[in-house]
Amino acid sequence: MNWTSDFAYVVGLITTDGCLSKDGRHIDFTSKDLEQVKNFVRALNPKIRITSKKSSTGIVYPRVQFSDVNLYRYLISIGLHSNKSKTLKSILVPDIFFADFLRGCFDGDGCTYSYWDKRWKSSFLLYLSFVSASLDFLKWLQGKIENLYKAKGTIKDDGKSAFQLIFAKKSSLIIIRKMYHSPKVTCLTRKKSKISKSLGIIRGQSRSGETGILATLRW
Repeated sequence: MNWTSDFAYVVGLITTDGCLSKDGRHIDFTSKDLEQVKNFVRALNPKIRITSKKSSTGIVYPRVQFSDVNLYRYLISIGLHSNKSKTLKSILVPDIFFADFLRGCFDGDGCTYSYWDKRWKSSFLLYLSFVSASLDFLKWLQGKIENLYKAKGTIKDDGKSAFQLIFAKKSSLIIIRKMYHSPKVTCLTRKKSKISKSLGIIRGQSRSGETGILATLRW
């Protein structure tokens, strides 16, 4: 399988939000966000048809489900499997495409949040987090990010049968720079826009230590 930025992104989406059926051939990706599904199709194979799936509560979500034995077997070979939510561990992703894989994971099960710290005047905080029901997977992700990007994160139990890998402001900025290494990368618009707004605030009150990172994040 030939790795590209888009393929690594798709692997990240499958790792967090996708599903490998037990039949050994079908791959399923369902999301409440239509753009997410369109990104998946465009990055992997534009010929894949987008359908829909009704949830147990009656809500209809956009979905793709397709059969590809070779892709299925390859995904198994790099660490994915069916019923992976709590048993996922490491994924064999080439380092050169890890940032794209990470962006897929972020769009699938990640978030950012920011706010002004009431304790300190003019202190704007930014956090980036990845969520998973598998502690082993987050530990691997934590180690990989620290090894490749020198960005340190902390894992916390969210009390809802899942765990969060959280990065504070300095590390978040490093990771954001890596994930959005080009203005043209495939990504979820609403998450990128949210980050962009936070970066605008940080630029307005940036300290010298953050200037170098922010200079490379002009979208």
